[in-house]
Amino acid sequence: MRVVMKFGGTSVGSADAIRQVAAIVSTTHRDHEAVVVVSAMNAPDLRTTDSLIAAAHAAARGEGDATAHVAPRLLELHMRAAAELTLPAECAALEPELRAMLDYLSNLSRSIAVLGELTPRALDLFSGLGERINARLIAAALRSAGVPAQAIDATDLIITDERYGNATPLMEETTERARERLLPLLESGTVPVVTGFIGATRSGVPTTLGRGGSDYSCSILGASLDADEVWFWKEVDGVLTANPKVVPEARTLRMLSYSEMAELAYYGANVLHPKTVQPLVQRRIPIRIRNTFNPDHPGTLIGDGRGDRTARAVTAIKDVSMITVGGPGMLGLSGVAARIFGAVARAHVNILLISQASSEQSVCLAVSHAEAAAAEAELRKELSDEFSDQDVEHIEVLESLVIVAVVGSGMRGTPGIAGRVFGAMGNAGINVIAIAQGSTENNISLVVSAADGDEAVRAIHRGFDL
Repeated sequence: MRVVMKFGGTSVGSADAIRQVAAIVSTTHRDHEAVVVVSAMNAPDLRTTDSLIAAAHAAARGEGDATAHVAPRLLELHMRAAAELTLPAECAALEPELRAMLDYLSNLSRSIAVLGELTPRALDLFSGLGERINARLIAAALRSAGVPAQAIDATDLIITDERYGNATPLMEETTERARERLLPLLESGTVPVVTGFIGATRSGVPTTLGRGGSDYSCSILGASLDADEVWFWKEVDGVLTANPKVVPEARTLRMLSYSEMAELAYYGANVLHPKTVQPLVQRRIPIRIRNTFNPDHPGTLIGDGRGDRTARAVTAIKDVSMITVGGPGMLGLSGVAARIFGAVARAHVNILLISQASSEQSVCLAVSHAEAAAAEAELRKELSDEFSDQDVEHIEVLESLVIVAVVGSGMRGTPGIAGRVFGAMGNAGINVIAIAQGSTENNISLVVSAADGDEAVRAIHRGFDL
């Protein structure tokens, strides 16, 4: 079986954690072809990527020695781990390689300070360095543990467009490049240790993949290599039925469908972002979420199929505001909904939930609190004529709200689900401000006050005996 595995920042955040990673990879390598994708090291006292980005911005403000301050700390962090994890010869070979990479960045920061400008292209060079350093450390640790391994920069594998900071992979070219480079290594029994988060344009200029970039790298390579399964190693046993900080009795879900995973991720669960796993979903490649620090736990398997329970999990988005556009003149006013959504789009605001009564006299939009003011301003501008004619009477913003989402593909076609949800709310004495349910019936979403958010999650969890 061919497995592509991704280890996140905390999973590779210390010598002890990397030692655990090496043990997992060693065990997997005995029975399977394995590709490893790694994030930058996130130590408790030094978050690598954040430190590099901060240094880049400091350089743009004229601090030419900004990287010179952080580079010795990064070198010491990684070499201290190398001293614990690698053989003396591996450690001796690693130091000059890491030092040269950091020296290059220090030179770049001085150039940026002279120019007084940090371009997205230059920022990608900074923010992707942590993965490049860590891949070399982990490959050396694997070799020292008896596992043949080779560090590979994803700039040699993942070909992207030129949208620096949030690049999109060119899958056909990436598949050809990844198979050409990685399959011979797998056939020889070598474990490729690939940098997450980064890629490169056709001309070889480094890029980064944006939010969830390391997970995205893993899914891109899993799809390109026709992996049998892709494993995301995190700090939890899998996907839980609820946030355990809110619901202490929450349990790990053994299985989820792709659609359930997408709904949970959208509504705030600590699970894979739908964008990052799209290449795997398209190819129907099974996904597992497992715990680096509890590797004997089977985790959660995500794949095809439909849940065998009516509801599977409940989650929430906090810090939400609801904008209501209303007035008697909206009834039958042609194109008003399109204009409302167009105005919100011009404000670059993401709509989390939409609710509209059949009377058409009001439209409710839930957005993040941070974006509410921009959305309101654009709506007032767009509908100024309707205000003058009194077709639109009010644009109201209600603050301090939470969206609670009940998710489960087994809810589809099952009578009484909504009744159980609202019964749970009624029993708990919680007022529901707005509701929404998509035609897929995989999700019922409720808007409640922030003060009631946690209790709403607990009430639904109890109501469905999750």
